[in-house]
Amino acid sequence: MVGEMIAKGKNASELFPAVVKNVASKNIEIKKLVYVYLVRYAEEQQDLALLSISTFQRALKDPNQLIRASALRVLSSIRVPIIVPIMMLAIKEASADLSPYVRKNAAHAIQKLYSLDPEQKEMLIEIIEKLLKDKSTLVAGSVVMAFEEVCPDRIDLIHKNYRKLCNLLVDVEEWGQVVIIHMLTRYARTQFVSPWRQGDVLEDNEKDFYDSDEEQKEKADKRKRPYAMDPDHRLLIRNTKPLLQSRNAAVVMAVAQLYWHIAPKSEAGIISKSLVRLLRSNREVQYIVLQNIATMSIQRKGMFEPYLKSFYVRSTDATMIKILKLEILTNLANEANISTLLREFQTYVKSQDKQFAAATIQTIGRCATSITEVSDTCLNGLVCLLSNRDEIVVAESVVVIKKLLQMQPMQHGEIIKHMAKLLDSITVPVARASILWLIGENCERVPKIAPDVLRKTAKSFTSEDDLVKLQILNLGAKLYLTNSKQTKLLTQYILNLGKYDQNYDIRDRTRFIRQLIVPNEKSGALSKYAKKIFLAQKPAPLLESPFKDRDHFQLGTLSHTLNTKATGYLELSNWPEVAPDPSVRNVEVIELAKEWTPAGKAKKENPDKKFYSESEEEEDSSESSSDSESESGSESGEDEEDDRSGDSAEDSGESGSEPEAGKGRAATRSRARGRGDSKDVDKEKENSKTSESSSGESSSIEESSSDSESESESESESESRKVTKEKEKKTKQERNPLTKDVSLLDLDDFNLVSTPVALPTPALSPSLIADLEGLNLSATSSVISVSTPVFVPGKTHVLLHRMSGKGLAAHYFFPRQPCIFGDKMVSVQITLNNTTDQKIENIHVGGKKLPMGMQMHVFNPIESLEPAGSITVSMGIDFCDSTQTASFQLCTKDDCFSVNIQPPVGELLLPVAMSEKDFKKEQGMLSGMNETSTTIIAAPQNFASSVILQKIVNVANVGVVPSGQDNIHRFAAKTVHSGSLMLVTVELKEGSTAQLIINTEKTVIGSVLLRELKPVLSQG
Repeated sequence: MVGEMIAKGKNASELFPAVVKNVASKNIEIKKLVYVYLVRYAEEQQDLALLSISTFQRALKDPNQLIRASALRVLSSIRVPIIVPIMMLAIKEASADLSPYVRKNAAHAIQKLYSLDPEQKEMLIEIIEKLLKDKSTLVAGSVVMAFEEVCPDRIDLIHKNYRKLCNLLVDVEEWGQVVIIHMLTRYARTQFVSPWRQGDVLEDNEKDFYDSDEEQKEKADKRKRPYAMDPDHRLLIRNTKPLLQSRNAAVVMAVAQLYWHIAPKSEAGIISKSLVRLLRSNREVQYIVLQNIATMSIQRKGMFEPYLKSFYVRSTDATMIKILKLEILTNLANEANISTLLREFQTYVKSQDKQFAAATIQTIGRCATSITEVSDTCLNGLVCLLSNRDEIVVAESVVVIKKLLQMQPMQHGEIIKHMAKLLDSITVPVARASILWLIGENCERVPKIAPDVLRKTAKSFTSEDDLVKLQILNLGAKLYLTNSKQTKLLTQYILNLGKYDQNYDIRDRTRFIRQLIVPNEKSGALSKYAKKIFLAQKPAPLLESPFKDRDHFQLGTLSHTLNTKATGYLELSNWPEVAPDPSVRNVEVIELAKEWTPAGKAKKENPDKKFYSESEEEEDSSESSSDSESESGSESGEDEEDDRSGDSAEDSGESGSEPEAGKGRAATRSRARGRGDSKDVDKEKENSKTSESSSGESSSIEESSSDSESESESESESESRKVTKEKEKKTKQERNPLTKDVSLLDLDDFNLVSTPVALPTPALSPSLIADLEGLNLSATSSVISVSTPVFVPGKTHVLLHRMSGKGLAAHYFFPRQPCIFGDKMVSVQITLNNTTDQKIENIHVGGKKLPMGMQMHVFNPIESLEPAGSITVSMGIDFCDSTQTASFQLCTKDDCFSVNIQPPVGELLLPVAMSEKDFKKEQGMLSGMNETSTTIIAAPQNFASSVILQKIVNVANVGVVPSGQDNIHRFAAKTVHSGSLMLVTVELKEGSTAQLIINTEKTVIGSVLLRELKPVLSQG
C-alpha cells in the first residue's frame, strides 16, 4: 500500500516510523520495498533514519547484491554530516565488491558524499581512480559521472583508461554513454592537435630564428607529414560512429557534438542524417536538436543542404519549432534554393499564428540582405504585404522595410511615400515609429510629404505611445534644420507639448532638442553642429542570426540552450599547439606480469612481455574480460591465473541468485580448459632444448599481434621495442607488400589485409584466438578487398563542343582505374582535339567553382596543340560521394571556356571482392533505413545471368560476389571518398519479375543508383 502511495505521488512521510520498523525484516521483497521508501524520505526524516544505521551496516554484508546496493543507496541518502565517516567506509568497501551492480552504486554514492562534505575530495578521488580501472560496462558510466562531479580537472586519471573507455563505449548503458562521450570530448580537446588546421604560417615564420640546418630539417618533416591524426584520436571518432544509430536521442546528440568539436570537417557531415532523423521525435527533443542544427548551419551550411525539405514547417508544429525551422531555412538559403524558399515563405506569411507570420517577415528581410540577387524581389513582396488586412503583418513589414531601405535609400523614394500614407491606418507603435524615423532620415528627398506628416502627428501627439512621441520630436528637429520656413512653428508647438509630458524621457529629449536647434544666448558650442548631429549618415543595420554567438558553448549543453553559462558548465579548451606526450595513455601490463610471475618461471618472461604489450588493447576492448584475462594470464603462471580468475568470475556474476552462480561455474570450467591448454604449451617449451625455438615462437606471437594491431589502428604503446623487432624482420622479408600496407594506413582509415587477424599458433588457445578475431575495429573485414574492374565502358561525354570552344573540342570518360593523385579521388581522362588549322597554345585549367569539400587535381598545362592534333590527359576529382557538378574553366592562351564534369553515380564506386558469407553479414548490418528496394518487370530472357551481369557492370563499377543460388545475383563495391560499402542484390522471382535491393549507409547514392539500374534492367 505504501509503495502504491509513493508511485501515485502521494505523501507517505507520516508512515515513516512504522515503515522503518520493517527494515530488519528477513523477507527480501519487503526489505527491498522498505529501502525504496527510505531513499525517498530519509532526507526529510533524518533523525528516525539514523536509528536504522546499524541495520544498514549489517545489510552491507548481505549475500544478496540488491540488498547491499540498496543499503548503500539509503545510507548515502541520509544527509547528516555526523555519518560521513561511516559513508566513506561503506563506499570504500562497496568499490571493491564482487558485484558490478554494487560498485555502480558506490560510484553514485561518491557524488552524494562529495556534495555533503567537499573536504573528503582527496579520498574520493582515490576511489574514483580505482573504479575507473573497472572493466565492467555497468560501472563505467557511473564512475565517469562521479569523476565529472568531483574532479573534472584531473585529466591524468583518464590517461590510462582512455582506450578502455573508447572500446567499452558501445556496450555501456545509454545515459552512461552520454556522460562518457561528453567527458571524452573535453579530453580530446586537451590531448590532441586540431584536425582542422590546414597549415600553420606562424610556425614557418618562427623557424627563421633557428639554425639553418635545423630549419631545413623541420620544413622537410612538415612537407612529408602536414597533419597526421593521433591513433587515439581516430579510435574515439571511429568507436562513437555506430552510436549515431542509437534509439536514445541524447546519445545521438552527444555523438553529434563530439564530431562537431573534434572530428575533421570532412567527416563531420555524417551527423546531419542522424540529427534530421531525431526531428521525428516529440517536440521537446525537436526543440533541442533544432537549436543545435541552427548553430551548426551558420558555419557549415553544406552539411544540411541535402535535407532542406526536412526543415519545412508543418501546420502541427508548435510555434517555437516553427521559428527554429525558419532560422535554419534562413541559414541554408543561397542563390540556388532561394526561389523555392521564398515560395514557402509566402505560404507561412498567411499563417494564423501571428508570431510565426511576423518571424517569417523578419526571415524574408534577412534573406534580402544576405542574397543581393533577390533583395529587390523581397522588398517588393514586403511592400505588397503593407496592404494586408492583418495589422501585425503590416507592422512587421514596415519594420523590416525600414531596415532594408537604410541600405539603399536613394533608390526607393516611392516606397517611402507609400509608407507615409499608411500612417493614417497603422496603429502598432513600433511600425508608426519606424515610418516616422524613415521619413525623418529622408526628409530632404520627400520635401512635400514630410511637413504634412509632422502636421498630422502634432495633432495626435498627446495620445501617441512614448516610442512614437520620441520619433515625432526627432522628425520635428530634422525638419526644423532642413525646412524651417514651413515647420518652425509646428516644431515649437511639439516641443511645448513635450515639455509637460508625463514621461521624463520625453521631457529630457525635449529640453535637449530645444537647446540644440533653437539658438539663444544660453546655447552652447554644440548648436553649431546640430545639423551634423541629427542628419549624420546612420550605419545600415546588420541582420544577424540570434544563434551566431552560441558556438562558444559546447553543443547539446544547457548553457548552449539558454545562451548563458549555467552552473556546473565545463568549458571546452582550445586545441593545444603541440600534442602532449601520447605515451601517457600506454598501459604497462608488463609490470603486473613480472610481479605475479613465480621465480621458477622467469625464463618465460620475454614471450609474455611481447604478448602483453602487443595485445593489451584487445583485452581492454573485449566484453568477456574474465575469459581473456585468465587465458592470457596462463602464460605468466598459474598463481596469477588463480587469483585473477576468482575476481573476474565474481565480477561477471551476481552473487544473490542461483542462475548467476551457474554462470560462474561455467566460466570456471572454461578457465580450467584454458589452463590445460597453457600447460600443454609449457610442456612443449620445456621439451625444446634450444633457446631459438622459444624466440621463434615469440616472434610468431608478435607478428600475429602486430597484424591485428595494424587493423585496429588503436595501439601505440611499446613502440621502441616493437620497431626494433620489426626492422630486423623487414630485412629478411619482401619489402613491397610492407610498403603497400603502410601507404594504405596513411591514406585511409582502414587496411585491406589479405591475411587473417590472428593465426592459430601453439602459444594461443583456440578460445583466445576467437576473442582476438572479434576485437577487430576496422571499418571493413580483412577478407574484403578492392578488386579490378569487371568491365570498363568506352562511353565518352562532351566536355567542350568545338563550336563553343572556338575549335578546341574536349571529351572525358571514366577509366575505372585507381586515381594516382589521391585515394579519395575519381580518375577522369580528358581528350583534347584541335579542329582548327592553327596551333592552340597554353591549354590549362583556370578558375574552379567547386561545392564545399570537393577537390580537384588538374593536369599540367599543355604548351601547344598542333592543328588536327589530339592529346589525352588525366585528372583526379574528389566528388565527396555525391553527383554534384565540378565546374571549372578550360583556358587557352586567348580564351577561357566554362565547362562541367558531372559523374554518373556508378563511377563513384570501387569494385570489392568478398565472399558470400561476408556479403550476407554486411547486408544484415545495413538493413532498415540503409536499405532501398524496387520490383523489376522484364522479359525472362533479360534475366539470364550474363545479361544481368553485363547490364549492372555497364552502369556501375561493382565487383561480382560468388553466389550459391542461381536466382540471386550479388554485387559489391565501396564509395571512393568514404569507403562505405554498396551492396547490390538482384533476386529473381517467379514469372518475369525480380527484386533489386541496395544496401548502403550512403542512402542518397543508393537511391540514385536504384533509379538508374531499374530502367536498365527492365528494358530488353
